[in-house]
Formats: sequence, C-alpha cells, structure tokens
Amino acid sequence: QVQLVESGGGLVQPGGSLRLSCAASGRIFSINAMAWYRQAPGKQRELVAATRSGGSTSYADSVKGRFTISRNNAKDTVYLQMESLKPEDTAVYYCNAEVSVLGIGRYDAEFWGKGTLVTVSS
Repeated sequence: QVQLVESGGGLVQPGGSLRLSCAASGRIFSINAMAWYRQAPGKQRELVAATRSGGSTSYADSVKGRFTISRNNAKDTVYLQMESLKPEDTAVYYCNAEVSVLGIGRYDAEFWGKGTLVTVSS
C-alpha cells in the first residue's frame, strides 16, 4: 500500500538543530495531509506539527517559533526543521499521512512511519 520512511534523527546538544525527513511511497493517488507526532518515554504520543494539501500548517504550542514543517509535493516528502532544541524535545518522532490510496477503487487511509529517535542532551 503506502510506506512512510523517516530519517534525520540523532543526538544533538541543547540549542542545536536537526532536520527530519519523511518520504512516502506506494500506491498514492494524493496525500491530503502530513504530520509529525512524537512520543517521549512514559508519555502519550502527541501532535507536533501538521500540514494539509492546501498549504495550511499548525503547531503544538510547545514548538511554535522553533519548529517548521514543510512539504515537497513532487517528492511526497515532508520535513520538520527543528531549531533551539531542548531536552524536553527528546522523543521518537513519527511521520503520519492521510492518503488517497489507489486500489481496486480509490480509498482514504492513514499511515504511520516506524519513527526516528531524537535525543537532546549535553
């Protein structure tokens, strides 16, 4: 069907930057929305940032002004530029996409990547 593959995670010092990427592939007719979620140890998964096909974006209050979500429609890829990282940003970051899938008929479905670990520590 559809696969989402994240990349770009790693270890960074407080105040540093990272850029995450998520590439979608498979039987894609169109991608309606893409988003980044994160889950820290012992906490629930939370929405970090989202972008819809019309170009609108939204952010969690905790990352506003520090994170930027962007999308390359030609490559079916979404990015998350993270600046001024804090230890509390440490989490596994997951890519999410709402996709119109090509099948016997066309249908809408939601897909998740396997996640990429971001660790902010000195």
